[in-house]
Amino acid sequence: MAFYKDKYDVIVIGGALAGMSCAMRLASEGKSVLVLERHNLPGGVATSFVRGGVEMEATLHEMMSLGLKEDPLYIRRYLDEMKVYIDWLRVPEAYELYSPKDDIDIELHAGRRKDGTWICADEIEAQYPGSREEVNRLLELCRKIYESVLFLNENKLSKLMMLLKHEELVKTAGYSAKEVLDQAFSLSEPVKKILSAYWVYVGQPISSLPFTIYAFLMADYMMGGSFVARGFSHEMSMAMANRCEELGVQFEYRQEVQKILVKNGRVYGVRTARGDEIHADYIASAPYPNEVYGKMIEPQSEVPVQARKYANAMPMSVTNFSVVLLLDCPPEELNIRSYSVFSSEIPFDTDVFWAEGRKLGDWNCLSTICLNLANPECTPEGMTSLSITFLPMPEAFDGVSADDYYDMKRTIAKQMIDKVSRRLGVNLLDHVAEIEIESPMTITHYTGMYKGGIYGYQHSMNNSVVGRLEDVEREQYIKGLVSCASHQLVGDGMACNINNGKIASTMILEEMKKEAGV
Repeated sequence: MAFYKDKYDVIVIGGALAGMSCAMRLASEGKSVLVLERHNLPGGVATSFVRGGVEMEATLHEMMSLGLKEDPLYIRRYLDEMKVYIDWLRVPEAYELYSPKDDIDIELHAGRRKDGTWICADEIEAQYPGSREEVNRLLELCRKIYESVLFLNENKLSKLMMLLKHEELVKTAGYSAKEVLDQAFSLSEPVKKILSAYWVYVGQPISSLPFTIYAFLMADYMMGGSFVARGFSHEMSMAMANRCEELGVQFEYRQEVQKILVKNGRVYGVRTARGDEIHADYIASAPYPNEVYGKMIEPQSEVPVQARKYANAMPMSVTNFSVVLLLDCPPEELNIRSYSVFSSEIPFDTDVFWAEGRKLGDWNCLSTICLNLANPECTPEGMTSLSITFLPMPEAFDGVSADDYYDMKRTIAKQMIDKVSRRLGVNLLDHVAEIEIESPMTITHYTGMYKGGIYGYQHSMNNSVVGRLEDVEREQYIKGLVSCASHQLVGDGMACNINNGKIASTMILEEMKKEAGV
């Protein structure tokens, strides 16, 4: 009995969030879809693991773009449309920024009041009087740009209509977040630092981060808040995988794709590490273009010169270094009061932190997440789940040898634990029940992603989402081959990857209609 069909409409390489999102959408339109996943679980890094008999969260980011059931944002609407149901728990606050050198310690909350004003504007006003009006004005601008970006994900407009219908997006598209914050708003330096805390979630300093990206992120988090799955990220991944199979997707694990087969400029299938040659008209690919064009296309003579130039020219964004801790006492005994904290022992400066990401260790801007404060049942009673994260550049790890690898991990992990211990006034090392250290090598080993990439390519002023929207069709160098992961159009994060999968499915469906003459 044949293991695979003679031919599929689409083969999806990679069963992470983008791949599953793409597969669901295509299957819901009646297409025959095969998902090939190299690991034995779906979801990529959106997963969990067990240590000492306790489940621990591997994905350190909460889910954005959901919103409340009664006021859903676009990811919740899409998951509902696909009939993917997850038990979401809302994170209690947006974030706390702790920067003692700047005399900043503030906790902000998401949401808008009935009159349209923002809750966090009042919280900032309480510590920095006279800032409320400007913070409200900034966040309203962010909200309008957020809505424009979502509209343009689904629709194409002429330049004239862009200007008429999306004036705020057009007027700010050529500016960095720093330029807009400095020149268009009267905000004090501490307030600008407070409103820059999310920089690490896009892996780009405020000075080179397009305001479009900044606006989308701030509106998303501050409007709808963020959420975690009660059953960890693994619950979300399994819910999506199960829905794929309910829709008729063939989902195969432990099947690594080694080659993408191309003839006369068009894909016609893949070859797995096991030696299976499987045919399809379209391929949705999670591997980075660097890997795809560098070694996966067979024959290599089918790779256009421009495709190689594109892959080599795109600068990699950040990767991940996290210390995941299970501690032997509850959060309150460790002086932990917030779910999400951005902290620094030096003055808060995103350009300085960005530069630090190019060296190995001794990083100052740390993101700390205590899962218990969003999901009280995530650990046995009397314990704490705490993760400490920095997002360095992949090149920081160049030259780390196999012999030095474990010492490197332990040294950096201790630096991070010591910094958070000083902030809390508690020696966390005295309370460690279980510890896991995640590095770029961990990501590469687990997912196969190029250089441990989790955030795709940099979203800088030289490579903004607005420019990518213009070039998205020109970047399809091989007919039938579509990117489907964080290196795609929208960028990083769990919500963005689900949206990237949706975008990939839309591109494939539109191309199918063109070829059918519809």
